[in-house]
Amino acid sequence: MIYDIRHVTRFDYGQPVAFARCNLRLKPIHWSGQRVERYALAVTPAGETRPALAEAGLANVTRLVVRERVRNLTIESVARVVVDRLIPIPDAGDPTLAEVAKLARADRELGPAGPTAYLYPSPLIPLDADIAAWCAEELAPDRGALEAGIALAQRIQRDFAFDPTATLVDTPPREAFLKRRGVCQDLTQIMITGLRAAGLPAAYVSGYIRTIPPPGQERLIGADATHAWVLLWCGPQRGWIGLDPTNGIWMAGDHIVMAIGRDYAEIAPIDGIVLGSGAQKMDVSVDVAPVGE
Repeated sequence: MIYDIRHVTRFDYGQPVAFARCNLRLKPIHWSGQRVERYALAVTPAGETRPALAEAGLANVTRLVVRERVRNLTIESVARVVVDRLIPIPDAGDPTLAEVAKLARADRELGPAGPTAYLYPSPLIPLDADIAAWCAEELAPDRGALEAGIALAQRIQRDFAFDPTATLVDTPPREAFLKRRGVCQDLTQIMITGLRAAGLPAAYVSGYIRTIPPPGQERLIGADATHAWVLLWCGPQRGWIGLDPTNGIWMAGDHIVMAIGRDYAEIAPIDGIVLGSGAQKMDVSVDVAPVGE
C-alpha cells in the first residue's frame, strides 16, 4: 500500500514570539515493511531548518530555529510512504517469553534497534507493581511471545475506554491505569510497563494509521492524529513485532512508523523552547490517504 501523509501543526501565540528552537521528528523512518519515497517540510511564515542526528531512539530529527518575531507558526510535513507489511501469525516454534527475556539479556547489539535499551524503565514509563501484576496474567513465561503479546494488547483494548478527556500528555501510566481510560499514549505506556516488568524489551512507537478504512471495516481509533503503539522484541529470528493496544491489533499494513524510542519524551513529533510572554494554542491535523483510493 502507498500512502500520502499530510501532517499540519499550527501554533498561535498570545504575544509575539521573539525566538524559538525546536526539534521536529515528523519524517517517517525507514523500517521493516516500509520505505519513504519522498518527503517535504515547510515552515511559515519564517524559520530555518537543518537535519540533525537523532539524540535518542530511532528518528529523523530536524532542527528548526525561528529568529523573527511571529504571532503564529505553521509546520507542514508531507510524505509518501510505501508499506508492505504482513500481519504476523503466531507459530508453535516462536520463542517463549522466558526465552525472549534470556536472549535479550544476552544480546550485544548496542545500536538504537538493539533490544537491550528497551528492557528497563524510562523517565515517562517507570515500573509499577500494580500494572505489572495486571499484565502478568497474560505473560506466563512459557507462553509464545507473539501469542502473549497480542493477548495483552487485546485485553487492554477490551478493559480500557478510549477517552481523550481523561488524561493529558504528561499523565503518568499509573493514573490512566487506575482510571481504566485514556488515549493511545496511555494504553501504550501501560502495556510497555507490563512488558518491561516481565523482563521483555518493549519500545514506544509514534506514527500514523490510515484515516479512511477499507470498505466494510471499522475506522481505527487514532486516525486524524499521530498514533502510538508498542514494539515487542521477540528474539533474533522474529525481531520487533508491532502491537496496537488501542485497537487490539497487530502493526501491519495500516500503520506507518514515524519514530521509535524508550518513551514519548525521546520521540515527540515537536519539542523545544519558545521565548515569549503570552499563552500558546496548538492545533494538529493529520491525513493518511491510500494512493489511488
